[in-house]
Parts: sequence; C-alpha cells; structure tokens
Amino acid sequence: MCGIVGYIGKRDVAPLLLEGLQRLEYRGYDSAGVVITGKSGGLKMVKAKGRVRELESRIPKRFAGTTGIAHTRWATHGAPSDENAHPHLDGESKVAVVHNGIVDNASELRAKLVADGVEFLSETDTEVLTHLIARSQAPTLEEKVREALRVVEGTYGIAVLHADFTDRIVVARNGSPVVLGIGEKEMFVASDVAALVSHTRQVVTLDDGEMATIKADDFRTYTTEGSRTTASPTTVEWEAESYDMGGHDTYMHKEISEQVDAVDRVLRGRIDDRFSTVHLGGLNLDAREARTIRRVKILGCGTSYHAGLIGAGLIEELARIPADAEPASEFRYRNPVVDPDTLYVAVSQSGETYDALAAVQELKRKGARVLGVVNVVGSAIARETDGGVYVHAGPEVCVVSTKCFTNTVVAFALLALHLGRIRDLSVADGKRLIAGLRKLPEQISEILQQEDDIKKLAELYADAKSMMFIGRVRGYPVALEASLKLKEISYIHAEAYPASELKHGPLALIEPALPTVAIVPDDDLLEKNRAALEEIKARSGRILAVAHQEQEKADHTVVVPKNETELDPILMGIPLQLLAYHTALALGRDIDKPRNLAKSVTVE
Repeated sequence: MCGIVGYIGKRDVAPLLLEGLQRLEYRGYDSAGVVITGKSGGLKMVKAKGRVRELESRIPKRFAGTTGIAHTRWATHGAPSDENAHPHLDGESKVAVVHNGIVDNASELRAKLVADGVEFLSETDTEVLTHLIARSQAPTLEEKVREALRVVEGTYGIAVLHADFTDRIVVARNGSPVVLGIGEKEMFVASDVAALVSHTRQVVTLDDGEMATIKADDFRTYTTEGSRTTASPTTVEWEAESYDMGGHDTYMHKEISEQVDAVDRVLRGRIDDRFSTVHLGGLNLDAREARTIRRVKILGCGTSYHAGLIGAGLIEELARIPADAEPASEFRYRNPVVDPDTLYVAVSQSGETYDALAAVQELKRKGARVLGVVNVVGSAIARETDGGVYVHAGPEVCVVSTKCFTNTVVAFALLALHLGRIRDLSVADGKRLIAGLRKLPEQISEILQQEDDIKKLAELYADAKSMMFIGRVRGYPVALEASLKLKEISYIHAEAYPASELKHGPLALIEPALPTVAIVPDDDLLEKNRAALEEIKARSGRILAVAHQEQEKADHTVVVPKNETELDPILMGIPLQLLAYHTALALGRDIDKPRNLAKSVTVE
C-alpha cells in the first residue's frame, strides 16, 4: 500500500528519494511527498496529489540536503489531496512524519490535541502522531517517538525527522513493514526492498514492536520499551534489474510471460525421484508429526485465498486429509475453534498482508502449528510461522498477481504430494505427479504462444458490461480467480459460480449481453460441464470455454494442454490472465495500477 523511503548520508537526497518512490509506485497510491533537512537545519517539504511525476515537477531547483524522508499515500483517512499527502509537519515545522498503517484511536487523540489548542492542517490520522512527537518534552528524539507511540493504538510503519536532531532518522514498526538498507557511510530506510536494491542488498527487517535509529555511519535497533535488540543484516536475493519492465509495455505482461521460468524455479531442487516425492525442508515438520495432522486450514486474502482453495483440494485428493480454505480477514473475527491436530497455512505474496499476519499471530497465541506459503524471504509471515514454503516467483510489481498465484498453486501441489507420500499416496501416483509437474513450464509456454488468439477474443468480449465465470470442483477456484482478475484491471463487473449452481439462481442472468466463461477440463465431470453449457445456450447466452478440446456448444474455445487431472487448474488459469490483460488493454485501463487498489494490503 503506502510507501516509505528515507536516506541519510552525503549524497544529494532529493533524487534518491524520488527514485525510491518511483520504485514503490506499483504498490498503489494517490499522493506523494518529500521532506529534507536543509543546510540551515530547517525542514523543507513538497507534497502533491497524484503520481510521483507530479511531485517531481513541483520540487524547486534549490532543494539541496543530505537527509530526508518521502512517502506515497493510499488514502485511509481523508480524500486524496495536497493537504492530506505525507509527510506531515507540526505547527512549528520542526517534526516530520511519514506513516503506513492506521491509528485506530486517532479521533480520540485528535480531540484531546484540539482541546489543547493544536491546529490541524489535514484530515489524516498520521498528523496526530506528528503533534504528539512535537509536544513531547523528552530530551531525545527516540524518547519523543517512544512516548508518542505509547498512546497510539493501531498499525504503523513510521519514519521521523526532527530539525533539532538532524544527524538521525528514527523509525518504528507495528504491523507495517520497515526495512533498513546498510550502505557505505550512508543508510536507507524503506517499506519495501524494491526501493533499496539499486543502492544496497544488505538489509535489516524490523520486527513488530521494534524501533531503529539510523545515522550516516551507524544504526541501532531497540524495542518500543527501550531495550536494545540484536539485528544482523541479510542479503536480498533479488537484483535491481528484477524490478525493470524488461522490454514489455506493462509489468503485468512481463510477469505473465515470466511464468515459465518462475514455475521452473519453484520446482528446482525439490523433486526426489528416488522416493517419488519432494523435499520441503523449510516445513520443519517431520514424517511422524505430519502423520498426526487431522485437518488442514488454509488462510489467505484475494488471490492468495483462491490459491488456497486449489491447495485445499490438492491436499484432500493427494493426502486424504480434510482441508479447506477461508479468507484470513474473516477467520480471525469469528472466534474460531483452534484444534491442536489442525495444520494452519497462511498464504501471502508479500508475506506482510495484515489480515493474514494478524490471523497467524492469533493462531500462535492459541498454540497452533502454522506454516507460511509466501514469496518474500524474511517477510513478517515467514518469520512468525513455524516453517513453510517459499514460492520463488521473483519480484511481482503489477498490483494484480499472476506469476505469484501460479507459483503458489504449484507450491501447494508440492506440499500435497509431500504429505500424500508420507501417508498413503502410492509410488506410482508420486511418479505420475512428478512427471506432470515437470511438464508444466513447457505447457505454460505453449499456452503463452496463443496470446494473439486470446487477444482477439478479449477484444470481442470487451464490450460486455458484466461476465459470468463457472467451473466445477477443481475448476471453481480457477473461475473465482479469473473473475477477480477481470474486475481488478478492466473494471468489468464479473461473478463466479460453481457450474452446478447455475440452475439454483444464476441462470436468471443469462442473456446474449452476458457472456459466460466456462472452465471445462477433460475429467470425470466433463459431461456435467457440457450439460451446463447446454443450459446456457438454451437461453441464448454467449460462451467462451477454456478446455482441453474444442467445445461444440461454446462460441469460442481456448484449448490448453492436458496435464494430470490434479494439476490441470494450474494451466487453465494462464489463458484467463491473458484474457483479463487484453480486455483491460482494449479498454485503455491503467493495467499495472488499477484504481483504488494497492499491492500489499498492510491495513484492515
């Protein structure tokens, strides 16, 4: 969501901050701002509603300094405007704060400050923090920040500048990422390593309840209570070039095309031909413990939830363990029964999704065993779970997820095979599935070669005001994800239903103006799916089928290669990513930055 960038060193800070903000544009935002400490010691600030380029155009030529913080904002309190953009200053322009997250008790704190004579210039919750820090009588900046945070309830990742302490930036984290970048006599801070990798790959990721002070040649970490903590830098595995567009018109197109290599990465080094299984050493779950699992519960949000639905089906089929998936955002609010024999799996591309992270923390508090399936090494969920699987998709810049979704489903196939071979899945089935997994990259490449044909279909259907997606059993989560992709980037209303539910209500919607996208694999439900197509055609509905062979009742069919039945959903989602992409392209949408959305949702 919002993005934080900070720098302290000897270089001219404004260009560095703007570059960092541009690296974070993919996260979604509506305004941006920058504040630096000038040579005279005061703070100089520029803010603008809109894109980083709007901010850049407003920065005066004489805007020199070597310390500063910057921010891209995704609105939570107050509409997008220059006034509501971060950073926020106190009345004397001595304290500047940038903030990701939400201050839950902002209204109460704001009322008290107004009663004390404080004048607010914005509608944001963040400005409350600024005034609390400015009004503190503590002798150090660290203590001023700590004092303010004691009365704040909610989530935050913050960076603070103070005109009286120009040799440092103080940062803090509670539920929203903060990463320190370690340079040579210079230090960086950001909410995402994407803003850092062009300058340093040595990073320190703060934990919840942790603060840090960075100076040009030093840093130290400590708790919000003041106790020192030990932080050792780690090396980021991704290169700066990973965040470039690589000759593609959009990041989404680049990331769809990268799925061949991405799937190869998630498989690499994990297949065990000798025992017809896979190695997943990061699970920290031995065979004896795995056999005691009586149920698997998968938790994720949005695309990760859909991947979890496919994962639950794979675990039930291959390991014969009851499994289901649930939105993490709902799970933690319904006072769930936490069973010691249940294995919980949290799914998140960023590893920082707040709803998923909060669910993990609640489960850990209740003594549950929790695994993580995430893309970002060292992320909060990766650190707080008992073990897990990295999906190795590489950086995903487009707001909507494509390659990470695919790799997450492949990771679930690996987990299901691993659990299945520990239990009752035969050697023959293990060999069959391993052969299917190995075929995936080549088959994905085969699908991507149909892009021109899928583009023509997208242009035919781009005039639809609404679309329906249907699938049975394994096909239903594919329909859900395809429906979400179309909504996210084309802004066409779309709904997904189990094909078996058509006659229980959704058939009332069928007419020529409402196209249906049907997932029709060659499996034991093929004739059932064809019967659903008959029902739609009998009501003059248009049908686009994604199938393993041409469908007579469909107006158009995208034919995908056949794999093992359990793995077919991985492939059937790929052409529907391209369908959504080219539909949005035909409609002139901002594909990488769809309206109202953000990449990593770190607030409720």
